[in-house]
Amino acid sequence: MKHPFLIDTATLQASLGKPGLVVIDVRGRSAYEFGGHIPGAVHTTWHDYSDPNAVAKGLLDPDVGRLQEKLRALGLNNDSSVVIYSNPFDNWGDEGRMFWMLEYLGHTDLKILDGGWVKWVDERRPFEHGQVKPNPGTFTAKVNFGIAIAKDELRKVVKDPGSQTVLLDARSLEEYLGKEISGIPRAGHIPTAIHLGWNGFLNSNATVKELPAIQSILEEKGLRSEQDVICYCTGGVRSSWLYVVLKMAGFHKVRNYPGSWWEWSRDFGCPVEKDIQGLQKVLGYETPSRPS
Repeated sequence: MKHPFLIDTATLQASLGKPGLVVIDVRGRSAYEFGGHIPGAVHTTWHDYSDPNAVAKGLLDPDVGRLQEKLRALGLNNDSSVVIYSNPFDNWGDEGRMFWMLEYLGHTDLKILDGGWVKWVDERRPFEHGQVKPNPGTFTAKVNFGIAIAKDELRKVVKDPGSQTVLLDARSLEEYLGKEISGIPRAGHIPTAIHLGWNGFLNSNATVKELPAIQSILEEKGLRSEQDVICYCTGGVRSSWLYVVLKMAGFHKVRNYPGSWWEWSRDFGCPVEKDIQGLQKVLGYETPSRPS
C-alpha cells in the first residue's frame, strides 16, 4: 500500500488538464525543455529559491515575498493540487526538497509522482517539449517554522547532553565518516548523528518502496515514530527527501536543516566528528600493521 503523499502515473495522466492541477518538473532546464516533460508541467529547481546572499547554497531566500512571486509565476494558488516529479535516479531527491519547501511555505495539497520521469517514460506516456508559461497564480505564503531548523538552534540541540532529539545524516556513508569533499571546509558529521542514506528507499523501477519495507529500514536504525528528528545532508536536498520518507512512515515531529553541511562545516564553532578507521574500512584501505 502506497502513501497518500504519492500519486501513480496512471492517476496523474487521467488528471492532466483538470482545473487546479499544477505539475512541477524539478529536473534540469535542458532535460525539461529538450528531453521532454509531462504535458502542461511547469519547470523550476530548488536553486531558484536559495538565499542569493548566502555561501551555503541550501539556505532558503529569507525574502518570503520573493519566494511567493516565483511560485505564483508557476501558476500556483493556495488551493492548487500540486504534483512534483523528477528523475529519481539522476538527482539528490530534488522532488523531496520542493515538497518540503512548499510545505514550509504553507501549501498542503502536495504529491510526488511515484517513479517520476523514469516510470512515465518506461510506460510510454505522453510528453511534450519546450516551455509551459501558465497564467500567474495568487499563492500567499504562510510559513510553517516547525518543519525547519536553523544552525544556531541546532548547535544548542547538539550541545545539550540531555537532548532526546535524533539527528539523521542523509549523505553517503563515506561523507558521513569523513571523506574530504572539494569545496567543503571540514569533513565528517554532526556529533550524535545517525547515518541513514537518502537513496535507500527506492525500488529498481524508481518507485518508492512499500511502507513495511521503509518501516523495517527505520526500525533497524532504532528509529521510532514518536521521536523528534532532524535531517541534514550537504545542502538540505537529500535530507528533504528523507524528511518526506519519514513523514510517509508516520513520523510527525520531523525538521529539515536547509543549511546542512555547507553551512555547518564553515562555522568552526560547530562541532564535527570523524571516523577515519571506519572510512578506511569502507574505502578498502588496509591499516598497516605495526612491527612487533
